Amino acid sequence: MIKTTNFETKVFFEDSKKDLIVSEERKDLLYSIADKIAEELEDRDKINLNFICTHNSRRSQMAQVWSFFAIEYFKLNNIFAYSGGTETTAFHRNTVKCLQKTSFDFSVEDFSHQNPLYLISFKGSKKSIKGFSKTYDNQNNDYPYLAITTCDDADENCPFIPDAIHRFHLPYTDPKIADNTDIQNEKYLETSKKIAGELFLVFEEVKRLLS
Repeated sequence: MIKTTNFETKVFFEDSKKDLIVSEERKDLLYSIADKIAEELEDRDKINLNFICTHNSRRSQMAQVWSFFAIEYFKLNNIFAYSGGTETTAFHRNTVKCLQKTSFDFSVEDFSHQNPLYLISFKGSKKSIKGFSKTYDNQNNDYPYLAITTCDDADENCPFIPDAIHRFHLPYTDPKIADNTDIQNEKYLETSKKIAGELFLVFEEVKRLLS
């Protein structure tokens, strides 16, 4: 069980890697993503990652935010993280609360009852990213990009993404299943921790490959 008190971002990120348990098949997938990122950076000045899920509300947002942290943690400043969906909903309030528990700062840049725009940062960072629900081809998402789908549907059920230079399917169980239950906070943190730990592994390997 994960505690529901607040965590320091760096500590949570490092603990997520230490506690990470993944199958060999999953590890191969994570290393394949790292290999492709490093390979693309041999020929490009930068590469973009676009995490895609149906509603761009929970898992894809967590993946973008943790990638944002990992990029700075590993000093990989030529990698940029975005997220999107096949439809626009909202950056779910439970996702916001979950990430705030790991000390990410959310300031409202543009308030909308339907879909607020947040500026997201963390302690010590001089940068921020925009957080709001949008489609994967939104103008805020830069090109060219690697598409990483995070829905737990089968890969063949995910959308065709014509602008992606590569595509990977990295599914996570939707924490939405715990909404309005006694284990809601715990399930969101579990999902966040799994995403953080796996992205630690990915970016750590990218750093090694580029060294």
